[in-house]
Order: sequence, then C-alpha cells, then structure tokens
Amino acid sequence: MIGFDPYADREYRALHNAPDLGYFRVSIDETDLHIGTRIPLREEAFLLALEARQQVQAEIQDRPRFLTTLSPLRLHGTETPLIRSMLNAGILADVGPMAAVAGAIAAYVGQGLRQKSPEVIVENGGDVYLFGPKERLVAVHAGSSPLSGMLAVAVTPESGLGVCTSSGTVGHSLSLGKADAAMVISPDCALADAAATRLGNLVSGSDRLEQAVETICRIDGVLGALVIAGDRLAIQGQVDLRIVK
Repeated sequence: MIGFDPYADREYRALHNAPDLGYFRVSIDETDLHIGTRIPLREEAFLLALEARQQVQAEIQDRPRFLTTLSPLRLHGTETPLIRSMLNAGILADVGPMAAVAGAIAAYVGQGLRQKSPEVIVENGGDVYLFGPKERLVAVHAGSSPLSGMLAVAVTPESGLGVCTSSGTVGHSLSLGKADAAMVISPDCALADAAATRLGNLVSGSDRLEQAVETICRIDGVLGALVIAGDRLAIQGQVDLRIVK
C-alpha cells in the first residue's frame, strides 16, 4: 500500500520537518517512511522501498535466522549490497542483522532519491538518512524523559549521513535496555541503526551511561553517540548538540 498523509500519526515526526522541503509518507506493511525532498518523488520512493523490502524478504526466506537471531551472521557471498550492509552492521555492532533493517531501508530509499533531488531526508521509525549541503537539526525524542524534545543534533550531510535512535521505553522496536533514547551518527545508516540498538542494550539504568557511549564510539565507522536515561545524558564523539524549544 502506498499512502500520503501530511498529518502522520507519529507525533515526533513534526520535530524532523525542515520547512524548505516538501514531505510525503510512503507505507508498505511494516515500513513507514516520512520523506522530505525538493521535488515530489512519492512514486519513486515507493518503488525503492518495495525493492528494499523484497530483498529483505528474500533473504529471510533463504535464511530464516536472518529474521530471528540477536547475534551477528556471517556473509555468504551472494547477498545484495543492502543485505551486505545489514550483515556488516550486525557484525560491527555485535547484534543481529535485523537491528539494521530500518536504517538500511532508509538509506536505500534516500540514496535512490538523491539522484533526482539535491536534498533528501528519509525517516523510518526514528532512523534518519539525510543528504544535502545544508545544516539540519535532528530532534532527540526521548519519551517521558524531561530532556525529550529539548535537544537536537546538528549535522551537515553533504555526502549522506545516518542518525539513528533506539529506545527501550519508546516505540515497538526490540531493545534489551532501558534507555529513553540511544542515538548514533554514522555515514553508514545501517551501522548507525545497529549501533543504536547495541547502545540501547547496554543501558540498564541511569548509571554507566558514559561507559556505554565509549563502547559504541569504539566501533569503526561510528562518528558519535548520545544516550538519555531519565534526566541523565552522556555524549561522545562528533555530536553537535543544540538546545531547542
């Protein structure tokens, strides 16, 4: 199903809207994308999302553990680039490949759309792929934390960038921890997604946040990380944090 809804039911999406882009929504089963581009590209985005989902579904059919495992899987040598990105992300972050699926699909769609639009933002369940020469703010949504909605991360995604967020208290994604927000920045959006999942898994409470972000920033390809638990915050690496209203 393809859909367009300017009043998407995910309230946090209003926090990501850039006023100089046109936005539309593409939904296919579990995949629900909120996309901003310079020109209308809804049909193109739908086809790209469909291609990405078909690759993931084919991999699951061939290797059922791809869907269920919480541990990394080895590459088998015949995977598509999208599936390879998920497998590599899982290996680097020490999580299952499906921990990278939202970021991988966002990047697949975004990289396809950037052939036609000089600026692209693709948000997929809190995982964001950005491309363009302008500085952009990605809001930090942290559920019931008093810091939620007060902070944003500034990025300039000239070559494409992933900013992905996991949470143990918000949304439906599987997290084994209790972080209100675990955000990771990487040029590899699939890796940002997988590493955000790992970061969230490392947080069992409001203590030891610094150790968690240190662990994630040691992953090759991670630029920076941020984690919120309650009223506590820890950041490391290339994170340009801003206070927003």
